[in-house]
Amino acid sequence: MAMGHRWRIALLILVLAGIAAAGILLVSPAAAPEGAASPPPSGSHHVTVTDLLGRNVQVRVPVQRVILGEGRQLYLVAALDTDNPIQRIVGWRKDLIQADPDTYSAYAKKFPRIADIPTFGGFEDGTFDIEQAIAQKPDVILLNIEAQRATDDARYIEKLAALGIPVVYVDFRHRPMENTEPTMRLMGRLFGKEARAEEFIAYRTAQIRRVADTIAAEQPPRPKVFIERIGGYTEDCCLSFGNENFGKYVEVAGGTNVAKGVIPGTFGQLNPEQVIASNPDQVVVTSANWEAYVPSGHWIGVGPGADLAEARRKLETYTRRPAYTGTRAAQERAFHAIWHQFYNSPYEFVAIQQLAKWFHPDLFTDLDPDATYREMHERFLPVPYEPGYFVSLDGATPTASAAPSTAKAAP
Repeated sequence: MAMGHRWRIALLILVLAGIAAAGILLVSPAAAPEGAASPPPSGSHHVTVTDLLGRNVQVRVPVQRVILGEGRQLYLVAALDTDNPIQRIVGWRKDLIQADPDTYSAYAKKFPRIADIPTFGGFEDGTFDIEQAIAQKPDVILLNIEAQRATDDARYIEKLAALGIPVVYVDFRHRPMENTEPTMRLMGRLFGKEARAEEFIAYRTAQIRRVADTIAAEQPPRPKVFIERIGGYTEDCCLSFGNENFGKYVEVAGGTNVAKGVIPGTFGQLNPEQVIASNPDQVVVTSANWEAYVPSGHWIGVGPGADLAEARRKLETYTRRPAYTGTRAAQERAFHAIWHQFYNSPYEFVAIQQLAKWFHPDLFTDLDPDATYREMHERFLPVPYEPGYFVSLDGATPTASAAPSTAKAAP
């Protein structure tokens, strides 16, 4: 009994100490330790949102402290919190720094505190540090839908929910033509930026229709197109897309994706013989600056501020790959490279416009994807536009070195 009495007294002291501490924080918010969760802002309230996996999740909005399960989710966050896109981010995966260092550098130049955001590994590869995430006291964690299996296996959702930390799934990658808009609307609601999200959605829709409406009205012959995915990131051949992501962009832009009947899902692989048999009219390589992953690799460094002369030189080497031997694309030198990150952002309408220009130049003489992307930056993003996102061999004079080779080479 004495022990129980002492325990109750100790508990009462703790409660009173907590009340006193809370009172101090209320009187002097500046005394709160750095990194501690802020009191809910005036007008905040709990809502139930439906994420991209169809889960109903309760979240207090507008969120103030956010963990991005993928750093490239900044592409949309910046369009919502344009004045200061890092103000709510208290942790993120380091993929933006590695996969898109040029964009990261542009944001770091304007928002130096971006370097202070804690980074972590991925859910998918088992390097996510849940203790580190909890320490950041996030109001929400945004995960891409492909992280579901790993989070389910590790029971992260339950562990975080027990601490009052909701997880919301989004998708820009697996079904972007279907899921980008609801993802934008969902994040707009979480951030209390519904009107801004709707403005961006309307802009994106209008830019896609500039292509889709013309293709529907004119019904032009569709060139056969092979998309070589992540060119230079790996030596494997021949990674591509099924009837989703860039595969779907090809169809919207008036082409025929030759891999759509072979790859059942979003991502997959053809062998060189299948590519040759499909005889593509045009080849589009998705690539980027992947120096962090493959130093001095065969990747084509398209992206913000890219050296397009060097990008074109690297693209030239793709015409000699065995998978394109004898194809019409090789004969006509109809090879293009485009920024890979269009596959994982709400900016895919720029890729659709550029694909349409390549496939149907006579139909889209007045369409300028560079101008579209520049306008989007001016309206929605805090960093200036730098061209360099696409390059083509069209119009180049054929040379002996550009002729397809029948010799066996590394894919």
